[in-house]
Amino acid sequence: MDIPAKKLVRLLQPDQPADLRAAAVLVFAELGVKDAEANAEIVARLDDPDPAVRTYALRAAGKLKITKALPVLLDRIKGGGEEARLAAESAVRLGADGVKKLQDLLHHVVPGVRKYIAAALTSDSAAGTDAGVGVLLDKDPQIAIAAANAIISRLPTMPPDRKKELVGELIAVAKDKKNKLSGTSEGPVVKLLAAINDPAAADVLWDRTAPGYSHDVRAAAMTAVGGWLTTPTKEQWKRLFASAIDRDFTVAAPALVLLTRLPASDKQLDDWVALLKAPDLAPRRLAVEKIGDRDTPEVAAGLMEQLTHPDRSLRDLARTKLAALDHGRQVLVKTVLASEAQDELWGLVKLIAPFAKGVAGKLRAEVLARACKFLEADDNRADPLFFLLREADAAGLREEVFERAVARRKKKDYETAIKYLKLLARDPSVGFDVRFELATVGVKLSGKNLAADARQSDHCLRNFSTCLGLDAAQSLELVGKAKWLDADDLFYVGFHFVEHTGQEREFGVGVLKLLIKAGGKTKAAANAKNKLKSLGVK
Repeated sequence: MDIPAKKLVRLLQPDQPADLRAAAVLVFAELGVKDAEANAEIVARLDDPDPAVRTYALRAAGKLKITKALPVLLDRIKGGGEEARLAAESAVRLGADGVKKLQDLLHHVVPGVRKYIAAALTSDSAAGTDAGVGVLLDKDPQIAIAAANAIISRLPTMPPDRKKELVGELIAVAKDKKNKLSGTSEGPVVKLLAAINDPAAADVLWDRTAPGYSHDVRAAAMTAVGGWLTTPTKEQWKRLFASAIDRDFTVAAPALVLLTRLPASDKQLDDWVALLKAPDLAPRRLAVEKIGDRDTPEVAAGLMEQLTHPDRSLRDLARTKLAALDHGRQVLVKTVLASEAQDELWGLVKLIAPFAKGVAGKLRAEVLARACKFLEADDNRADPLFFLLREADAAGLREEVFERAVARRKKKDYETAIKYLKLLARDPSVGFDVRFELATVGVKLSGKNLAADARQSDHCLRNFSTCLGLDAAQSLELVGKAKWLDADDLFYVGFHFVEHTGQEREFGVGVLKLLIKAGGKTKAAANAKNKLKSLGVK
């Protein structure tokens, strides 16, 4: 195609309209027209008063490789802004001289402009020079970071072969023992390798997860390797667990994410248990979720430690896991035995309750002993403990409590016996034996006030009435055998019921006759005879 360069050059003249000047520059650049006169005019347009013309001229200078434009481009870079970015991109396209001049200029411009030069020096236009990846090694952290960001921004459109080549360059730089990466360069290099996401860099990145590196480097490296790791080695497991409890959460977070995806093997059980002592909440929660169902003493002990953690959700989760484990229930029961707060006791026993039947043997005996101690001291902490025992074996508990009540009564410790009997009486379905024992022990503790209103509110007499309803004949028979009931007790009971009707009157008469028979010439026996005589009973 025959390009009429001479005619187009006229359109570049200052006396032409701005849109024509801009269009002419664009045409020269797109068609790649190399003409000395046109090049001179394009260089002149770098200082054009119109911004659009200057923009097209900046781009054209690089495309057409107009070396005479380099001084102007370098000067324009110093001014900053969008034109500085375009000038840097064009300068690097001018070959080795342009790259060299940009490198020289890099540390003589304000920090905000350095990113444009860094980005240009890492572009494909700088290939074959000593720039490129080398900019990542700059001592200025802003330059190194800007270079990495520039390369990362081009990754989506970068050819696969160039990516592999870039990975090779970065790995070589990272493994260079003679010229070790500085702290300034570690971050950008690791960030770039992580962004490329090539498994070939796995070893280099794993090395950067060690505690000796900065938190940012470790975090970026751990995030990258997490996408490739499926079967960690022994050393890698150790690195993961160490990172998971790091004080800096930017390091711990990617390690925790990776541990979440990996199975919890028994080989690493000790390491998982160690996470239960981590200073932060996240690793503790992960460990509870991962190994909370392992029924071992170590896991149970670790779960117990969570019950004092400030986070309520962690405490609740740990309690739930503990309650489902045999060792956990044992530890919980031991905690119950050591607990002093009633609210805490209720929380623990309600958690154990669904699995209470698994609490047996020595532990159950210890809980019963503690519950009885509280009961005898009128301490409300007895309630949650008896609740737990009832859930474990209700029938067995009734039998044991009743035996304790009878034993206390036999020792004439009626105050303590009544406490055990009242505990049993909370169950409305309690049997005759308990009701009768409650009535007879109750009368021992009664004030025996013969006034009608006092007798009406006396619980022991109500219990006798209940026994009569269950079995009147047996009630009278057992009263006769109850050697612990003295004359005053018998007179009080007989005096009350003899004033009633039906079987209650018969019971009262029977009790008074028992008193008369056993009392001989005592005052109580005489009062019984007088009571019966007053009612016309022979």
